[in-house]
Amino acid sequence: MKKHSRLKRLVGRIGFRLAKLPLYCLAMLNQHRLYMRFYVRLLRAQGMKLNGTPRYIGATTYFDDLDHVELGDRVVISDDVIFLTHDYSATTALLATGAVLKSDIALVRGISLGRNVFIGKRSIIMPNTQIGDNVVVGAGSVVRGKVPSDSVLIGNPAKIIFTIQEYAERCQRSLDSGLGRLD
Repeated sequence: MKKHSRLKRLVGRIGFRLAKLPLYCLAMLNQHRLYMRFYVRLLRAQGMKLNGTPRYIGATTYFDDLDHVELGDRVVISDDVIFLTHDYSATTALLATGAVLKSDIALVRGISLGRNVFIGKRSIIMPNTQIGDNVVVGAGSVVRGKVPSDSVLIGNPAKIIFTIQEYAERCQRSLDSGLGRLD
């Protein structure tokens, strides 16, 4: 079991948030391209593995532990999404069975997103989640485990509701009906 320095984590998180503050201001001023250019650099410098270039990561997205998150090319992560890479419930379970612990126990597991993934607003991505390529996660979903490529999922817990092909056909019908706009 690895022992992490609480002080080191705290200093790292404070430093990251201080560095992100001017970027947050850029995002609030709708300077998204400039915000993303600098935010990607900051994420890489903090240890996040980026396999390509994200299209967008919301300014209020929360990454629990940057060096345990891997993002594929062309991902879009909406605002208020939470990436949890730790689980302290192990402490509760162990104490309930009579174990004597010197400290709280955190199970730390990584999260990976494939290429061309969209994560909707206020979703929660749980520890040990692996999301394949070409996936859409609907707003407010709680995602855990392995998510196969080419799927669309929503809910708590998130369930697959369409293939990406079925969803694309639905989107095309909506566009043909005049419901789209170019941003």
